[in-house]
Parts: sequence; C-alpha cells; structure tokens
Amino acid sequence: MSRDIGHQENIGPYRLLSRLEGGPGVAYRAAGESGDVAIRTLPAGAARPGARLDVERMKQVLSPYVVDVLDGSPDADPPYVVSRLVPGRPLSEHLAEHGALRGAALRALAIGLAKGLAAIHRVGLTHGALSPGTVRMVDGAPVIVDFGVEPGDGADDVHAWAATVTFAATSDGGAPPEPLVPLLRAATAPDPGGRPSAAELAAAVAELDLGPAPVPAPRPVPAEAVPPPEKAGDAGEADESDENDAWTDEERAHELAVAQGWSRLLSVLVVVIAAGVSIMIPVVGPLLSIGAVALLRVAGETSVRGRLLALGRTAVTLPYAAFFTAAVPLALAALSLLRLQVDALSACAFGAGTGTVVLWAAPGVRGPRRQLERAFMAVADVPRWIAAAGIGLGLLAFLAIVGAMSLTPSFSPLYGLQSTLANALIRLQSALH
Repeated sequence: MSRDIGHQENIGPYRLLSRLEGGPGVAYRAAGESGDVAIRTLPAGAARPGARLDVERMKQVLSPYVVDVLDGSPDADPPYVVSRLVPGRPLSEHLAEHGALRGAALRALAIGLAKGLAAIHRVGLTHGALSPGTVRMVDGAPVIVDFGVEPGDGADDVHAWAATVTFAATSDGGAPPEPLVPLLRAATAPDPGGRPSAAELAAAVAELDLGPAPVPAPRPVPAEAVPPPEKAGDAGEADESDENDAWTDEERAHELAVAQGWSRLLSVLVVVIAAGVSIMIPVVGPLLSIGAVALLRVAGETSVRGRLLALGRTAVTLPYAAFFTAAVPLALAALSLLRLQVDALSACAFGAGTGTVVLWAAPGVRGPRRQLERAFMAVADVPRWIAAAGIGLGLLAFLAIVGAMSLTPSFSPLYGLQSTLANALIRLQSALH
C-alpha cells in the first residue's frame, strides 16, 4: 500500500514519489537514475542499539528470494537504504485475500524463506524483523525485504521463519501439516543453540511432501464477459493454454532457481571469454577487462559517492591482479628446475589471463560477477533469449579457449614490452636450468 507524500522531497539523489506502508522506519517509493526504487529511512543509530546499516554487505546478498539492495548511507541523517521496488503484495495481504497456504504453495514459501535467510546469513547479516509484513509474494514465490536494518541473530531469524510459516499455514484457523510440525518445533526450540540453520531448514523442507496445492474455486464471470462459443478446431488449443497456465507456486520457485543457475553459467562464460582474449592479446585484453569491470561496478550504483567508491574498489583490485600476472610467468619459468621448458611468451600471456580472472572472479572480488548475474537474470526466464545467449557466449568461449591454446600471443601495440619480457624469462630459465 502507498499514499502520496503531498509534495516533492528528496533523500540523497532520490526523488520521493509516495509513502509505502509497513516495515521498520519510514519507506518511500522513489525515482532514481535506474528507475523506481524503494528507499527506507531509519532512526539514528542511538535510537536503535546494536544496529547499524551495513550497506556493502547488503549488496552482496544475491538470491531470488531476497530483494536487491542498490545503495544506502548509514551516516546520513536519517540513515537510509535503497533497494529494488518489489511489485508483489505483502504476505499478510496475500493471505487475507486468498486464505492460508496449503500443499505445494506452503512448501514453496517455507523453502524460499529459508533459502533467502541462508543467503543473508552467508554474508554475515541477519534479518532481525522477518514477518508476514516483510515478505512480498511475487507470482506465488516469496521475496524477503527490509533485511539487515534491525538487530538480531541467525537463531532469531530461524524462530521468525517458523512463526511466519505457521501464520501462513493457519491464517484461516487450520493447523500446520503434520510433516512440517517437527521442523517448526525445532526452529522454535527454547535453546537458540539447538535450532537448525536456515540452510538446514531449506534442505529439510525440500524433502517433505506436503501434498498438492488446492485448486482455487473459479471466480464468477459477468454474463457480458462470457466469450462466444469456440470453434471445434480451437478447443484443443484453449485446453493446452489452460494447462500451461496452471503452474504451481513450487514450479514458479523452481523457475527462479533455474534462472539464477543460468545467470551464473553465462557469467562464467563471460569470464572465460575475457581470460581467453587476455591470453591472445596480453596488453589489450586486460585493459578491456579493467574497463568492463569498472563499468559494471559503476552501473550498480545510483549515487555519485557510490560510483566513486566503485571505481576505488576497482583500483584496489589492480595490485591483486598484478601480483598473479607476475607470479604465474615466474612459476612457469621455475619449471626449468624440473627440466621442463615453457615458451616465454606463452608464460607471460597466461599470466595476463590469470590476472584477468582475478579482476572478474577471484576470492574477495564479487562485484563484477554479481552485476553480470543480475544483468543475465533479466533474460534468464525467457527461453529463446537464454538459448540465444547460451549459444552465443558458449561459441565465443570455445573460440577463446582454442585461440588461447593455439595462437601466438600478440603484445600489440607494445612490441618492445614483448621482447623485454620474453628475453627476461629466457634468461631466468637458463639460470635455473
């Protein structure tokens, strides 16, 4: 639900459009450079003991069951966090309209919430306020919002998971399904240390059979809205369309997981292509990757301060990548101690390729890969687009690997550097030999 704020206001670079109800603090729908977003302001840290926004960690949470955090400032007055605008309705409103969840729909909710909490916990954050009001239902699948803004711990989140799932199963006065009861009891154990983790809950619920989702009663259709009788030849097509539309909530949740898997695979193919290009052209290739990585980091930010920080993070990774760029050729040259000779130019080229991989996907470097995955998520649920992207990137990755293994590296336009590096490695190999 939302209401107009009556006059134009701004928080940072965001123009407020309307007030959003629910959740801690005050939330608004706002307009930014990347489109409409949700922005939540919070009381000052002194009013919230033990709680401080950790926006950088929030951005690291990547799950189809958790809202994407885009920006924020823990030091602003008031502090605020910016996330994508989730179009779904709160779980509490969904239950009020449709009644308690049963069968596969309840199972999909329980799994989605557990996986979402697990993704939050993996980066060292907690939700702190999980409830039917901080869960949005999007095409039958849950999306957790407003995480990391209230103090708490993982055991508290697990307890809140049980309370939310129980509410979803009993909102019409019924009882939770018997196979789910032992997990609900374990998640609400008096001793927080004895409660399962969110990841364990997700795995356990996945093994349960809660039965099929009930078929909703058809809504009455006004007489004037009833279409004319179909031709006999069209009946089969209509039936087939109805079957295709009758997807369960569990299947929709499964589709989200599949889309995330595809986005990760396509991101890996991009990294393979970048590494192959850097091996073939060890000067131009890494420079192109540095530019691409910087652009991806900047594209994920909506404020000037955020973009400057993104460029700073890119600059910090350059020495990290440079270390491996230099270490790999030296390690290959050291193989001379084992009477193994490695072509000097190829050794330098593989160093450039390794440095490029570090820029994209080394431990501790998640920003570019995360932005790639988010970009591919936009096409991962459209079969023809994902097929075209998979075939195109797969072919380019194959060609990059073949070229990296068979072509002579070209250090164009720095041919002098090429000679210097080759001669230096040859001398080192001779000395070690």
